[in-house]
Amino acid sequence: MRRLKELRDRRGISQLKLAMDLGLTQNSVSRYESGAREADYKTLIALADYFGVSVDYLLERTDNPSLSR
Repeated sequence: MRRLKELRDRRGISQLKLAMDLGLTQNSVSRYESGAREADYKTLIALADYFGVSVDYLLERTDNPSLSR
């Protein structure tokens, strides 16, 4: 998930900080970012909520980060 790294870097958040905030391991975050592992739907929702973006934005299905509610 290239967008995950972009969002994290933009906010100046380390992989470890993100992992701790969401109850993940730093290794999992690293693997999500490198594409070595895919996040399950609960993790995708948690990541999207954390950064205030849509799941579609995280998955690069859209370039619009806004949530449609």
